[in-house]
Amino acid sequence: SHGTNPKTWDAALYDSKHSFVWRYGAELIELLAPEKGERILDLGCGTGHLTHRIAQSGAIVIGLDRSPTMLAEARRNYPELRLVAADATRFAFAAAFDAVFSNATLHWILDAERVVECVAACLRPGGRFVLEMGGKGNIAQLRAAVQEALDRLGYAEGESWNPKYFPTIGEYAGLLEKHGLLVRSARLFDRPTPLDGGENGLRTWLEMFEEVTLSRITPEHRAALVAMVEDRLRPRLFHEGQWTADYVRLRIVAIRG
Repeated sequence: SHGTNPKTWDAALYDSKHSFVWRYGAELIELLAPEKGERILDLGCGTGHLTHRIAQSGAIVIGLDRSPTMLAEARRNYPELRLVAADATRFAFAAAFDAVFSNATLHWILDAERVVECVAACLRPGGRFVLEMGGKGNIAQLRAAVQEALDRLGYAEGESWNPKYFPTIGEYAGLLEKHGLLVRSARLFDRPTPLDGGENGLRTWLEMFEEVTLSRITPEHRAALVAMVEDRLRPRLFHEGQWTADYVRLRIVAIRG
């Protein structure tokens, strides 16, 4: 069940210890500027917090996610939301949307072009696609430290275990334009992100976002890997009792022609 996509994510852990993922999404909703009566798709809605926020505008929102655990948590939190279990590379709706919104999801999906095809197909002409995802250089220090630890533990092949898609503006804009979506604004920016949990912040982050990797190695090696990564990154990413992840975000607004 371990794919690139977080199908088996621990939704409660995600909500309690990784709330930054959706808290930062409030800014993106301002960019979306949802209006009453608009039909909006939240692509990769996770535990539903941002879906709920969008719905508060009076828009008609559908949340889509492929993780049953995430959707179950979203249903518990917000029983009134319309939620759909589906894959972001294979979805279609009968009625067109005024907007598609996506926060912190699309870097999990390697077949980016299929996602863009589905988005373009479900938007009305003039409809907008507002997204934020990991961009070029995202978690570069974190990834390098994990890879170095895997090498030292004898797992050179570990590089391919948890692949992500962190595009440049040019790469992603090219895909959008190819499928009839005109980029109106694009920004690639550093967003150092404080991790919850004090001294344990990095460990908790690894348990969530490198679970695919950790699940493939022995328990002893897991403990060793976490310790190695902490040692390697402490001088740069730990300050006054707080871990910070080296996030780089790609934020785009595009319009369907």
